[in-house]
Amino acid sequence: MSRFHSPTRRQVCRGLALAGAALILPSAARAVAVIPGATADRIVVLKSERKLTLWRDGRLIATYPVALGGNPVGPKRRQGDKRTPEGRYSIDGMNPRSRYYRALHISYPNAEDVRLARVAGLAPGSDVEIHGLSRGFEDYDPAAFTYDWTDGCIAVSNRAIDEIWDRVRVATVIDILP
Repeated sequence: MSRFHSPTRRQVCRGLALAGAALILPSAARAVAVIPGATADRIVVLKSERKLTLWRDGRLIATYPVALGGNPVGPKRRQGDKRTPEGRYSIDGMNPRSRYYRALHISYPNAEDVRLARVAGLAPGSDVEIHGLSRGFEDYDPAAFTYDWTDGCIAVSNRAIDEIWDRVRVATVIDILP
């Protein structure tokens, strides 16, 4: 008899699972800078993937995990609905002293958002931002947020908002997709 034995099916499956995790985990990194230091000319938020991406000249330069509004499915239609808007906007302000650590103000509502709210007899809401976390969470930098908790904003870790802050300017286009 040989001193070596054949691995059991369970051992093979476990080994494959560990190898698969090794391939998957790098893509789940907290922030992935593809082109370090590049300034973004476009932000894309993929709500269904809970991901914010920065682009320059059509090339991906960075990716960050996000938390969205507490009622994330569908576009924002009225104040207080806890939804993150969907559509094309721009960054129209930067607040270094936000209630949450640093904030990039999004130009929501746009003309279409206002029109749809008026037709429904509702207020569209305002003050939608990309922002960091509140005091007490300075070191929290998850690979993914476990739940959506904002009133309609896009939250990232403080480390991520520092990087985004350095890469984005007022007037940068932001596309928020379902």
